[in-house]
Amino acid sequence: MPNTARTTSGWALKLGVVTALVGVGGGVAGIAVWLALQLIQFVAFGHAFGGHLEAADTPSALTRFIAVTAAGLLTAFAWWALRRWGRPVVSVPAAVDGKRMPPLATLANAGVQILAVGLGASIGKEVAPREVGAWLAQVVTARAGLSARETKILVACGAAAGLAAVYDVPLGGALFAVEVLLGELTFATALPAFVTSAVAAGVARLVIPDEVLYHVPTTHLSPSLLVWAVVVGPVLGFAGVAFVKLTNRLQGIAPKGWHLLVLLPLVFAMVGLIAVPFPEILGNGRALAVTAMNTGLDDGTVIGMVPIVLLLVLGITRTITTAATIGAGAVGGTLTPSIAIGAAFGGFLGGAWAMMWPADGPSLVSFAFIGAAAFLATTMRAPFTALVLVVEFTQQGTDILIPSLLAVSGSVAVSYVLARRRSAQMV
Repeated sequence: MPNTARTTSGWALKLGVVTALVGVGGGVAGIAVWLALQLIQFVAFGHAFGGHLEAADTPSALTRFIAVTAAGLLTAFAWWALRRWGRPVVSVPAAVDGKRMPPLATLANAGVQILAVGLGASIGKEVAPREVGAWLAQVVTARAGLSARETKILVACGAAAGLAAVYDVPLGGALFAVEVLLGELTFATALPAFVTSAVAAGVARLVIPDEVLYHVPTTHLSPSLLVWAVVVGPVLGFAGVAFVKLTNRLQGIAPKGWHLLVLLPLVFAMVGLIAVPFPEILGNGRALAVTAMNTGLDDGTVIGMVPIVLLLVLGITRTITTAATIGAGAVGGTLTPSIAIGAAFGGFLGGAWAMMWPADGPSLVSFAFIGAAAFLATTMRAPFTALVLVVEFTQQGTDILIPSLLAVSGSVAVSYVLARRRSAQMV
């Protein structure tokens, strides 16, 4: 009879090695995306390697317009050619369910996404490292003799590890795997998610500088903020649901065939024109989020209505440009755009609230932080992941966890009720 202890030890060792390799693959995916972005932005804008600067930080409006317009032309042709002659791209959720990701098509699709974001397209970069991380996980697990369930878990972890690596968010990456991709929080899912995200983030730090992604002031708790969080959560829930419906609908009618060659450059040129007065709407969303979280208050008194109204305008504009970009046929994420939009709306609503009930603190950062977390929780349908991601992006927020949890609860509750109502109507 076989030695059961030895067999179990061999299985555990093999699974541990494969899990670590999946984490390394996620780190490699994050490094590759980061290096590609740095190179593109160095060539296009002259940004030095090693920072978080993006198209929105370029002072020349003409340069921004030319870059985004060029992105429209280049990516339109690239995606058209890929969809015409390449194998169909397999999404991360489909890969988690067992569908094989074609290597060349996956890498090409990720590369075009990075080109678009690097030149200023109004979408997130997070889909590319997730796709590459999931593909590398499939490569690692292909001949390991794992069960179908073990493979599914590790492919999800590989995708999340890519996210953890490129943004240096190990806990957010792990939660993304178990809450979003797997929908299951157990020892069997949490352990490999933690290991792969930790390994990926550690590997990425060998190349990617360990810096705060969003530099913001310190957050503060106040009675005003507590009450505001209860009120604003459902409001942001409705806004988040509307954003998801809009982007899903536009994605469903995105152009196919040669129409992509016409519509995508036109939309990118439109985004470039809007970016002349409003550069914050460009790129991954970092510029708008940081702007919202650094809009000033002085001892709890709003400096003026203009900065507050500007946040509303930027939030609406960013919603339009991101939705239009996706609707024109571009591929990209909505995670970081959701943070930017939520921060802008939160800053606007918080500034209006502070006029009636001044809050302690030097800026709108607490309102914008909570707005970002609540809006993202709705668009992702993942409250734990959303809140942790915003905390890791800013390295702030522990002082205002109570109002953040209240706002996230309100926003997610609205999303849940609306989803149940739609389901009931369909029956």
